[in-house]
Amino acid sequence: MTKLAERHWHEFATPDALAASFSARIGKVLSEAVESRGTGLLAVSGGKTPVKLFQALARITIPWEKVTITLVDERFVPPSSVRSNERLARQNLLHHEAAKAHFVGLYHPAPAIEEAAKKARTAVAGFPYPFDLVVLGMGDDGHTASFFPDATTLPTLLDPKGQETILPVHAVSAVEPRLTFSLPRLVAGRHLALHIEGEEKKATLETAFAGTGDHPMPIRSIFEHAGKPVDVFWAP
Repeated sequence: MTKLAERHWHEFATPDALAASFSARIGKVLSEAVESRGTGLLAVSGGKTPVKLFQALARITIPWEKVTITLVDERFVPPSSVRSNERLARQNLLHHEAAKAHFVGLYHPAPAIEEAAKKARTAVAGFPYPFDLVVLGMGDDGHTASFFPDATTLPTLLDPKGQETILPVHAVSAVEPRLTFSLPRLVAGRHLALHIEGEEKKATLETAFAGTGDHPMPIRSIFEHAGKPVDVFWAP
């Protein structure tokens, strides 16, 4: 059995307390990146969980003008859609101090998700990889990024030797087609963090680690290939 990366568990009494601590940690990582390399590169996830984190992070004072922010994954919907991760980031993160950051979204208009993926690859081709910090989320089904258990191309999505930066995703449970950074690009990040809240997701992560579910949960692949400790931030 593949050895899993160590979990550094950070537990908080409330989501607000988590957001305050985690945002400070992100600010520290990005400040150190700018100081040592002249630029910072951050990938964040969407969904409801990171809203308070985004709002706290937006007020952190760091050299945001030297930071590029992108998304771990995105739905194939325009930023005007309420389901857009870009919209979520623009409404909650790209304000106050963080308004000075350079944001690169993954969505591009195209007849099909495969063509949109090609455009997204071009948009992120000039990034100063690896990511300084990747903030992942997780669904109750154990998916992370857009690595859904029922994705039609799951083996490709979870291929640790994959060469593409951005991959298209089709999964019934995802509703819309998706765009996602590849597993190797994400786990190559200098720092990896998983942000989850609630007892159900805590239990899901434990099941993924134990490998006792009906099928391997995609989040497990992150820990299988990280090659470094993963910080897990959790609040009830």
